[in-house]
Amino acid sequence: MAHITTRQAWAQAQVAGEYTAPSLQKQGFIHCSRPDATQLIPVANFLYRGQSDLVVLLIEPARLTAQLKWEEFEVGSQRYPHIYGPINLEAVVEVLDFPPRPDGTFELPLGLPV
Repeated sequence: MAHITTRQAWAQAQVAGEYTAPSLQKQGFIHCSRPDATQLIPVANFLYRGQSDLVVLLIEPARLTAQLKWEEFEVGSQRYPHIYGPINLEAVVEVLDFPPRPDGTFELPLGLPV
């Protein structure tokens, strides 16, 4: 499972001992995706196009202390993982740099499935 965030937010999480996102306060959960081209890249291109200070947190669901639910974004759409609480740092198994291409769009970081 994957979550896109800024380097600064990840650094703050390491100091705080857990990661939170603005959506946790606004919607009650942290948005995530599968770490593949069918979910991660469309989300990145829609929400983060051209932003250069990003990382992808790779999360091991079995290590989460908060509740995880796979839910449809809209009726009949793909199911996305939502984490209902802060992400404990032990659940983050890898942090990958996520720079945009010259045109501002994204491609999968090396090591992730195509």
